Amino acid sequence: MTFDSQQNKIAVDQPMKGTPTVSTILPNGEILEMVYRPDENQTYFVLWKDGSWEYLKGYQLSEDQRLTPYSPRNNLISNDVVLLPSGPEEYGSEEELRNEIQAFIHKYVDLSPLFEKIASYYVLFSWVYDSFNELPYLRFRGDPGSGKTRALLTIGSLCYKPIFASGASSTSPLFRILDAFQGTLIIDESDFRFSDEKAELTKILNNGNVRGFPVLRSELSPATKEYNPRAYRVFGPKIVATRGFFEDRALESRLFTEEMGQHRLRDNIPINLPAFHKEEALHLRNKLLLFRFRNLNKKIIQEGLVDRSIEPRLNQIFVPLLSIIEDRQALADLRELAKSYNRQMISERGLDTEAQALEIIQELSQNPESRISVTEITNLFSGRHGQDYERRITPKWIGFLLRAKLNLKTHKSDGVFVIPPSEQPKLLRLYERYGLVSSDQPSPPLQSP
Repeated sequence: MTFDSQQNKIAVDQPMKGTPTVSTILPNGEILEMVYRPDENQTYFVLWKDGSWEYLKGYQLSEDQRLTPYSPRNNLISNDVVLLPSGPEEYGSEEELRNEIQAFIHKYVDLSPLFEKIASYYVLFSWVYDSFNELPYLRFRGDPGSGKTRALLTIGSLCYKPIFASGASSTSPLFRILDAFQGTLIIDESDFRFSDEKAELTKILNNGNVRGFPVLRSELSPATKEYNPRAYRVFGPKIVATRGFFEDRALESRLFTEEMGQHRLRDNIPINLPAFHKEEALHLRNKLLLFRFRNLNKKIIQEGLVDRSIEPRLNQIFVPLLSIIEDRQALADLRELAKSYNRQMISERGLDTEAQALEIIQELSQNPESRISVTEITNLFSGRHGQDYERRITPKWIGFLLRAKLNLKTHKSDGVFVIPPSEQPKLLRLYERYGLVSSDQPSPPLQSP
């Protein structure tokens, strides 16, 4: 049996018994990817070897282990919960492929020009994400009817092995699906109505942007009737739709966010998705499969793109995406966006209790004759901000704030707790982080007690 392809033949049918596998990089560097051909209701492997590919019904990994594709009757595949390509297709140049992706997004989703470009690069990135150790997420935020779901469906349908979790009643299957398919999670946070489900979803998002941090869950062993820990790999690209913000600031910093519904919908955006939307997406996934074959392990982190003027966490999420961008203007735009995110983080941090305490410390350090004692910080803090807190402002609480939140050491001198001069370098860095001083503005030294 053969396909309409210039070089590829289906291997002779062999028994389907073996280890179900979606994709793997073989020990010799060859790449094995599962494809699904709905017109035939069949799944196959595509083996990438020496610059060409062939279709297989299975792969003998070793004498006692045979890999087989998942059955086409698998519920996740037959119901389009997980989308797969049907086979590699030629795409021309990389820039032509990216332009085709952006045109598809532009056709069906109303996004700002910069985010439209970011989304097209994110699609490319998702197909080679396993070459990197950290990655960002995409997030669409807005009210119902703002276009979030359309963005998820359109951009998600182009990503690497997209897993559509919208409408799920529970997060428990997500751990297993992510671990098995190792694809791109497409999820509408508003579909998870209960607080415990949202907590589980947050675990996936918090652990899923850095390689090597699986989610651990206890599961009952049928053999021993005991609960044993099981690690589920959740590392991979994710596209999320939310109405609001995540309370976890660290999680917020991992997201490229587009605010939806900020203007009137473009007139040429179809209100309902046409039937050929799926077919267009399939052909693009097929081209992206060939892009993966040609570029996996060639797209690597570019350390020269690290911007030391912004937060390390922002570098973590921006540099991997920047590393696959060749367009100079897109690089410049994305780097400017990183600086904008950095300014926003500093501004938000400046509203914190820690910033209020630091502002008082900075003010007290202006007087070269004064020691900076915890008691003095407490008195000024209580006078200025006490009415904003339901609790009583005490030296014990301020001392805890300095040590636990700002990581500043205090010691006792003449019966009074003070901030020693050795903490001056740490304070200078804190002033910068909280937007109280620019990086080139000196701050007066603390006085010796």
